[in-house]
Amino acid sequence: MPILEHIVIYPIKSLDGVWCTSAQVASGGALQHDREFALVDAEYRFVNAKRFPQIHRLRASYDLKHFIVTLGSAKNQTEQFHLLHDKARLEEYFSEYFGFRVFLVRNAAHGFPDDQEASGPTLVALATMQRLAEWFPHLDTEELLRRFRVNLIVGKTEAFWEDRLFGEDTESVRFQVGGAVFEGIKPCARCVVPARNARTGEQDMNFQKIFLAKRRETLPHWTAVSRFDHFYRLSVNTYAAASEIGKMIQCGDSVKILG
Repeated sequence: MPILEHIVIYPIKSLDGVWCTSAQVASGGALQHDREFALVDAEYRFVNAKRFPQIHRLRASYDLKHFIVTLGSAKNQTEQFHLLHDKARLEEYFSEYFGFRVFLVRNAAHGFPDDQEASGPTLVALATMQRLAEWFPHLDTEELLRRFRVNLIVGKTEAFWEDRLFGEDTESVRFQVGGAVFEGIKPCARCVVPARNARTGEQDMNFQKIFLAKRRETLPHWTAVSRFDHFYRLSVNTYAAASEIGKMIQCGDSVKILG
């Protein structure tokens, strides 16, 4: 039986994640505190890793019980902030780091997911990430997990098990993690971020080319090929219905396909 091996949430979009032993489904279907905060510019465009590689060099650690974040970079000494009460200080910190005016925004109910239609946690099999480490011998599984920024990592499966969680055309697949039910919607389309070193932002120019070739070659027989307009896709985007709000999941929970 597959089990939930790890849970990772990303309180500030594009910054470091937090490895958790449990998490609650929030009102928007995402995990509580995941992408709850985001950085935007004066035109309300995300200041994220897709647009600004230097964000990779920012380090963040959290005490979410008390809404505390500790930030550090080569540019600035480590500083501690309250995510709710120190908004002005945080915006000053980020503005100094990026060299232009940056604002901190919050959406406690829905967060700021990349996929508005499939706003639940993303999911991947640990064996998948281990397989990727074979494709890229200079990268280990931990680095690949940092690059792909997936929320739920499932153990005790074969590689690409997560491809079972979506069907042909627009067909979704219901699955259960502990007591919470989700729908697998589609394979997650990837951007430039996984091709970059998660700590420095340095880009591997051959990453996408190698990934595309290997993903196409190793596509399992259970994968719905019609969902791939291109093969730069990995992990599954999900959705959680209103009935699942408030439910808890935790590491060690069984993960089973409901059909």
